[in-house]
This record gives sequence, structure tokens and C-alpha cells, in this order.
Amino acid sequence: MDIYVKNSTLLERKVKISNSNGMHARPATKFSEIANKYTSEIRIRTKSKEVDGKSIIELLTLGAENGTEIIISAKGPDAAEALDALEGLVKSKFEEEFMEIRKGIAVSPGVIIREAFMFESEGYRIPRHIIRKEEVEGEVYRLEKAIEDSKKEIHDLEQKVSENLGSEIGSIFGTHRMVLQDVRLKNEIIEKIKKTNFTPEFAVSLALRVYIRKFQDVHDSYLAERVTDIFDIERRLLRNLLGEKREELKNLAEEVVLVAHDLTPSQTASLDTEKVKGFATDVGGRTSHTAIVARALGIPAVVGLGTITTDVFGGDTVIVDGNSGIVIVRPDAETLATYQSKVKSIHVFEEKLATELKDQPSTTRDGKHISIFGNIEFPKETGLNVKYGAEGIGLYRTEFLYLGASSPPTEEEHLEAYTAVVRELKDKPVIIRTLDLGADKFDYLDDRKEGNPFLGCRSIRYCFENPSIFKIQLRAILRASVLGNVKILFPLISSLQELRRAKQIVWETMEELDKENIPFNKNIDMGIMLEVPSSVIIADTLAKECDFFSIGTNDLIQYSLAVDRNNERVAYLYCPVHPAILRLLKLAITAAEENNIPVGICGQMGSEIEYTAPLIGLGLTEFSVAPATIIPEIKKIVRSITFEKAKEIAETAYHFDDPEKTINYLRNIAIDILPEIFEGQKYP
Repeated sequence: MDIYVKNSTLLERKVKISNSNGMHARPATKFSEIANKYTSEIRIRTKSKEVDGKSIIELLTLGAENGTEIIISAKGPDAAEALDALEGLVKSKFEEEFMEIRKGIAVSPGVIIREAFMFESEGYRIPRHIIRKEEVEGEVYRLEKAIEDSKKEIHDLEQKVSENLGSEIGSIFGTHRMVLQDVRLKNEIIEKIKKTNFTPEFAVSLALRVYIRKFQDVHDSYLAERVTDIFDIERRLLRNLLGEKREELKNLAEEVVLVAHDLTPSQTASLDTEKVKGFATDVGGRTSHTAIVARALGIPAVVGLGTITTDVFGGDTVIVDGNSGIVIVRPDAETLATYQSKVKSIHVFEEKLATELKDQPSTTRDGKHISIFGNIEFPKETGLNVKYGAEGIGLYRTEFLYLGASSPPTEEEHLEAYTAVVRELKDKPVIIRTLDLGADKFDYLDDRKEGNPFLGCRSIRYCFENPSIFKIQLRAILRASVLGNVKILFPLISSLQELRRAKQIVWETMEELDKENIPFNKNIDMGIMLEVPSSVIIADTLAKECDFFSIGTNDLIQYSLAVDRNNERVAYLYCPVHPAILRLLKLAITAAEENNIPVGICGQMGSEIEYTAPLIGLGLTEFSVAPATIIPEIKKIVRSITFEKAKEIAETAYHFDDPEKTINYLRNIAIDILPEIFEGQKYP
């Protein structure tokens, strides 16, 4: 209950801090701004400290966290009016504590609650630091210098582009220069430095994000697209302000949720999972390479959120729910408590399930064995897969060796990466996929750009064009094959001729090693990924000339349904249980069965537990999944059904004509077996 005491001209009010982050920089700024509008002396105190209510620096030292009771006092002619305004500000949770829920695309399961770390695509952290009063003048000078440096860079760029591409294109950068010359914008930034003691970096970001939001709200596609210009101006200013002092992900001191416009696969792969516990991005799709790496790292992630980078500030509490595709910004107390309980329950359940099932066979109730392997991106993930009961590695993606490198990896670098995994798994299978990238991802040999790289020179096609790169990798795989149960997997095979060509290059490589007296497994298994419709349609022919199939549903769905898997605008069309996809899967599995070769699934569909039963029912005998923590859940489904029941489920799903009905039917089956994962939710 608030206290109102009149003592001479001194007035006091007691109020409780109720926003989740307490009196941090933004609330302190607002409090100070309002307090400075009144002539009365304003103080604020807790049980242990009293400070000047008009000084943002002193307010920040108060240490008033959520739940702290503070007493605001005012003395002077307008004391009552000041207290009314300040009390209202605190009770309104500083006019910022409005929970926002954003729905995106769930790409990596799990739930995490941490403070946000804003990440700029060039590797900058947007700082959120307060400066001392005596530093203000120098920081304003630093801002002005950064503006001038940026203007000069843009002027030079404008001239160069105009000379090479014409003045119409060059004028784009002239607009950037005019924005930096805008006196009003400059004064807004300087005011934030002088009045709120923000660093120029944070003041720049704060001011420009206001304009970014305004552009995004404009109902004009051309104007809305100009938001990229503002982002570009922000990046240029930050680069000139920070220089070599920029704060990078590798320097993180605390655990955070990473918030970014986008993350490249190489940036995602370099994340320190000891510090980065989850991430949320404006763009991206559920089967993008970034999403794949997130699952491999085992961190919750939601992408395709649209404007999350402008909805969140560094330091905000953020909940990333990678199970449902929801990101909650500045959660209220009730929501925060609910999710904290949820995180604890999920962790306890996962550990209990892993302990119970780790050493149990992955066999249906009527005795059919279903192998469960792990997908990995990096050698360090092997141990986690073994811990959760993987029977081997069904997909070892090798792209990490190429991404971010200035030159192709050497044979020894390949060999080191492969032997580390093979030795740890001993006699368990390790299926190593050959390079599955295109020249759009690395240009140290080929800087030609393609209009549509997904349909261009990528994967096995790139290897055929660059046999020296291909053979270096094959030599390393073959050398590692003497250490364990290694198999070769060729991606993007679309014809029998491509399969034969790939095998021929392997045989040539074997001959080279033989001449050098280097040992290898001469009978190494060679399989193909079925990930384009043509390969599935001729699967009966391909099965006669390879040792196994691995179905790559990520690309198979993309190519079959004409859905760009990285485009969040058409994400709703990406459907693993589309009738056409189920028919293609049945076609591939039948071809493998008739030719007596193993068939597994390594795409994301195999890692989603609602699809486990129907895939078994279609005849699938091997799953290769990620993250490793999903393995006990897949095993639980396998051990809870009979093969006959799985066939019934597949038959029912096979005859639905509405994918949404199919998904709801399959999800309810999974819920009955694992209600803890879905919190008992049923679907109509």
C-alpha cells in the first residue's frame, strides 16, 4: 500500500518496482527525464541506499530490482505533481514493460529464458553502456567524427558507383549521405548522449531503430524496403564508432539469447553454446542451414520473426520457445513463472527418459528393430549422441570444414575430423556425406554467382566440376575407413549417370591410395541421398547400383512442393505430410525393400516425433536425427507401438487429402505416448 506523508514541504510515496528487469538503463532514463521536468528536489531510496532522483548515474547505482520497495520523496513548489508523475511511471512498469509475443518458425526444440544480446551481422554487439558526466563532451566529439567519416566513405562510394554503374544507382548512396546530414537526427543522438549519458553506439542504435520501426509500419512496399538503408547507415556508424573495440560473441561473459536479423551457417557454427543458449532471428526457414546447425548444437531457436531486432533491446528478458515457435519479449511475472516451471519440467523429463531408455533396444512391441542414429555437424557432438543412445552416426555433415575458410581444407584436416568420430564410435557405423554446398557459400575457387543456387552447381555437381577438392575429401574418408565402420553418402544424386560417375571417382581414388600403399576398406559401402523427385522416381534403378538410401526430406520437400526452405513468406506451404511427399516416401522405401538395401531418413522430418509412427509404418528401418536429446523420445515412440499399428497409422495418414488433418491426427497419437512433450494438448 502506498504511503503519502506530508511533512512541511516534503512529500513521500512508497511504491514497488514491478517490471522484470528493475531499475536498469531505460527505466532509469525515463525516471530521470520526468524528474528533471520539475523544480522540486527529488530523492529515491531503498532500505540500504538513497540517491538523487534526477541523476541517471545515481539511479543506476541504486540496484533496485524487481520487487524492491522504493520511497520517492519530493521537496519544493511542484512536489505533489512530480510524485504523481513518478509514481505513475513506476506503476506503469516504466511504460515499457508491455509483454510482446512474437510467432515465428520453430527450428530447434527446447525452451530458454535469458537476457537478449543484440547481434549485428558484421559481428558487432550493440553496446548498452552508460558513460560518466565528464565523458559526455568527448563522446559527442567521437560521434561527430564517426558521422563525418561515414559521410566521406559514402561520398567516395557514391562517386565510384556512379562512375561504374551510372548516377541513378549511385544516387542510392547519396540518400544515405543526406540522412547523415540530417541535423534533426544528429541532434536526437546528441541529446541522448547528453541527457541520458548513453554511449554514442547505443544512442545511434536507439535513434535509428525508431525510424526503422516507422518505415516498417508504412503501407507502401517501396518505402518499407528502405529499412535496409537505415540498417546500412547504422552499421556504418557503428563500424566507425567501434573500430577494433567491437564486442564479439567470443567475448561474452554471461549466458544470453542471441537476437539477430539473420545468422549465416558459419556464424551459427561458431557460437559458444556455453554462453549462447538460444537465438531468434528476423528471417530464416525451418530447414535452412542455420536451422540445421542450431539443432546440431542443441540450442532452442526460432526464426522468421519479422521484426524481432526492432522489438527487443539488449538486456530485455526474452523467452525462446523452440517447441512452439514463440518468442516472448519482456514477459510479465505470471508468464515468466510459468515458463520457468516449464523449463524445469522439460529438463527433468528429458533426463529421466534418457536414463531409462539409453541401454534399451529400439524395438517395437512386436519385435521389429528400428535403428536410431544421430546427425552431427562437428566431431564434438559425437559424445552427446552416444550419451543419449545413438547406435551410430547416420549423417556426418562435413560442410563446417569449408565454411569460413579462406582455402579448401587439406586432406589431413579432413582426416583429423573423421578419425575423431570413428575412433569414438569404434565399430558403430559412421555415414560421412561428401561436400553438400555450392559456390554461393565459398568462393575461393569460383566467384561466379548464380541466380538460383539451389538449382545450380552445388553438392555432387560442384564436386564433379572440382574433382581435386572431391578427391581430397574421398582420400580422407577412405583412409579413415580402416579404423571403423565408415560409409560414403553422395548428396543430390538425380540420375543413374551421376551415381556411376561418383562411384568411378571413388574407385580412381582407391587406385591412387593403393599405389601409395595407404590402407583403406576396399569394400566400403556407398549410398545416396534421395532428395530430389527424379531420384525417388527412379529409386528402383538406383537401388541396384548403391548400398543404401538416406532420404533427405529437407530438400525433397522443397523441390517437390516448389517451396524455398529459406523463405519465411512461404513457410506455411512446407509440409512433410503433403500427400505427394508421403507417396514419394512410399515409393523410395518400396524400392529399397525390393532390392534388399537399407533405407533411412536423415532430414528434419525424421526428428519430429509426430512422424515417427507413420514412417515406421511406411517401412522405414533407420532414423538419423538431431539434436541428440530427441533420441530417447524417438525410442519411446518406437517401443510404445507395434509394427502392425504403425502400418495402420501410415495407411490412415496416407489417405488424408488435407495435410492439416494429417498433422493433427499424427500429433494426437504422439501426444498419447509422450504427453509431457506437448503438455497434454489435443488437436481437433
